[in-house]
Amino acid sequence: MTDTPHDEAHGGALGARLNWLRAAVLGANDGVVSTAGIVVGVAGATDSRATLLTAGLTGLLAGSMSMAAGEYVSVSTQRDSEKAALAVERRELREQPEEELEELTGLLVARGLSQVVAREAAEQLTERDALRAHARVELGIDPDELANPWHAAGASFLAFTVGALLPLLAIVLPPAWLRLPVTVLSVLAALTLTGWWSARLGAASAGPAVLRNVGGGALAMAVTYGAGSVLGAVGV
Repeated sequence: MTDTPHDEAHGGALGARLNWLRAAVLGANDGVVSTAGIVVGVAGATDSRATLLTAGLTGLLAGSMSMAAGEYVSVSTQRDSEKAALAVERRELREQPEEELEELTGLLVARGLSQVVAREAAEQLTERDALRAHARVELGIDPDELANPWHAAGASFLAFTVGALLPLLAIVLPPAWLRLPVTVLSVLAALTLTGWWSARLGAASAGPAVLRNVGGGALAMAVTYGAGSVLGAVGV
């Protein structure tokens, strides 16, 4: 009898993958949708290539910097919280080691170990590295892999920029009569791909993710194009 192969991620590997995935997918989706909304909206008011390029580049730069700064602040807060929790745990281990050993034993019992096995495991883990044991079992933190705000910011910046380049190039490169359909189709195709990709790496169903991405992007472009068309029609 052969084992059934699978690629399910576990523990810290899954957490690291999902953190990276969150920043990358959100950045790419925001880059595609927000830049597409800008250029499609402007295209509703004018067919000037220079105006479209200016609007698209401005949106790309503003969006990528905003995403990077927001991700840096968010993950920095997470990292500060993790470090503070580790500091508290370090102090408790120093001041009340027996109580912490009992706590670790109880946590292992809650995970399904018998009292005797849990006590033995807790003692061995404490002897090896008490802080790391409590950090992983009690706090769900790996002291060696704290959240890195620079990595998150860089991933968001890069992902947004790559995503934003698609609608920007699609709106400025084709001839005027093809700009809108090429942009819309390119954006919807990209959102289909990122929806499938995020679901695949997150081990989730692809259908709902694709529908959310495509539906949200289509709605954004429809709204901005309508607004641009109205403003262009009234000469604003």
